[in-house]
Amino acid sequence: MKALLSWREGDDGLPPRQRILAMMVLMSGSLMAVLNINSVNIALPTIARELGVSSAASVWIINVYQLVGAASMLTFAALGYRIGRYRLYIGGMIIFVLTSILCALSPSLGWLIAFRAIQGLGSAAMMSIGPSMYRVIFPTRLLGQAMGLTALTISLAVAGGPALGGLVLAVASWPWLFWINVPLGVAAIWLAIRALPKEQGSRYRFDVLGAVLSAVGLGSFVIMLDSIADMSRPGSVPLLLIVSLVALTGFIWRQRHFDNPLLPLVIFREARFTMAVMTSFFSFLAQSMAFISLPFLFQSVQGYTPLESAFLFTPWPLGVMIGAPLGGRLADRFSPPIISSIGLLLFMAGLGALALLGDQPSTIDILWRSALCGMGFGLYQAPNNREMMGSLPKARSGSASGVLASVRTFGQSVGAALVALVLSGIMNTTMDSTMTVSLALWMGMASAIVALMLSASRIRMLRRHQSG
Repeated sequence: MKALLSWREGDDGLPPRQRILAMMVLMSGSLMAVLNINSVNIALPTIARELGVSSAASVWIINVYQLVGAASMLTFAALGYRIGRYRLYIGGMIIFVLTSILCALSPSLGWLIAFRAIQGLGSAAMMSIGPSMYRVIFPTRLLGQAMGLTALTISLAVAGGPALGGLVLAVASWPWLFWINVPLGVAAIWLAIRALPKEQGSRYRFDVLGAVLSAVGLGSFVIMLDSIADMSRPGSVPLLLIVSLVALTGFIWRQRHFDNPLLPLVIFREARFTMAVMTSFFSFLAQSMAFISLPFLFQSVQGYTPLESAFLFTPWPLGVMIGAPLGGRLADRFSPPIISSIGLLLFMAGLGALALLGDQPSTIDILWRSALCGMGFGLYQAPNNREMMGSLPKARSGSASGVLASVRTFGQSVGAALVALVLSGIMNTTMDSTMTVSLALWMGMASAIVALMLSASRIRMLRRHQSG
C-alpha cells in the first residue's frame, strides 16, 4: 500500500493524497456492485417466501441484474468517452444508491425485478469504466499493483457476501440487504465528486445503433445461456442464438463503417491486448465452472451441510486476497505474461487436485486445494489485467476497460451453462454423481490449460520481439 502512494519525478497520474481518495471511491464501487450479488443470492429463499413467489421466479432478482449489466458494458465504456468518465461513474453510483432504496421499498416481486434491472445499469456504469480509471489515477509503473487492488476488493466481496447476507437476515428483514448500500454509497458519491479526476467529454456523435445492436446481441446470448442452463425452454435456444448472431454481425459491420465506433476494432490488432482478452475469457470460464461445481461436490457428494460447504470454500477467495496484491507487485517489476502463466499453472494444478478428491476426503485436503486455486487465480489476474490495460494507449483505456468487464461476464456465463449441462445428465447419462461433478471440474481444468497455453504464448512473442 505504501508503494501505491509513492511519488517519483516524471510520474503520471494523480498526486498521492488525491490518489488514495480516488482509490477508495473505486474500491467502494466495486465492493457494492459485487456484494450486491453475493449477499442477495443467499437471501433468495427468504425473499421468495416473504413475497409469496416461487423459488424459480425469485432467481430473476439475480438474473436481471447480471443480464442488464452484461448487455450494457460496452455501451457504457463508449459513453464514458462521450460524457466523461467522471460524470458517468458518479452517475452510475447515484443510480445504484437510489435503486437500492427502491428495491428495499418494493412491495412485490415485479417491482423488485424492475428496480434491480435499473440497478444493474448503475453497476455496469461503474464496473465497465472502473479499470480504466486506475490507468488515469496511478502512475504507469504502479499499474500492476493497482490492478491487484481491484482483484483484492472483488475477492473480499465474494468472500464476505454470503456471510454478510446471512448476518443481516439473522437480525433484520431482507430489505436491509439494500438499505446497507445507502450510507456507503452516499459517502462514496461525496468522495467521488471531490477526488475522481475530472474529464471533459467529446463532441462526437454517439453510436446509438451500435449500442442497440450490442445490447440485443449480448443480451440475447446471455438469455440463451440461461435457457441452456434451465432446460425448461430448450426450443428458445436456437431462436436466441440466431438473434444474437445476427445482431452481433450487424454490430461488427457497424463498427467498421461508423466514424466513432462504440468499440474500436482496431484495438484487437494489438496482439498483447487480444491474447490477454482470450486468456481472461478462458480463465473466468474455468473459475465459474469450479465455483458452481464445488457446492454440489461438497454437499451432494461428500455430505457436508451448506454452512460447512461455505467454510470449505473460504480458502479460495482468501487465496486470491493474498495472490492478487503479490501478482500486481511482481507484474510491475517483471514480465506480466510470465507472472500470469505461473499463476495459471498453480490454478490449473488446484483444479486438478479438486477433481481428484473423491467421496471422503479430509477437511485439510479440501482446504489446501481450494487455497491453491485461489492463490493461483489471484497471482494470474492482476498481471493479466495490467497487460490488458497497459498494452493500449491511454486514450483507448476506456474501450479496454469495457472489454475486460464484458469478457469476465461472458466467461462466467458460459461456464455456468456448461456446468448446468453436465449436472443435468445430458452429457453423461451413465455417470454417478461423483463422476458428474468431477467431469465439470475436469472441464474447468481443461479451460485453465487453454488459458495457460494462451498466456505462455505471450512469453514467446515477447522474446521474439526482444531478439528482433
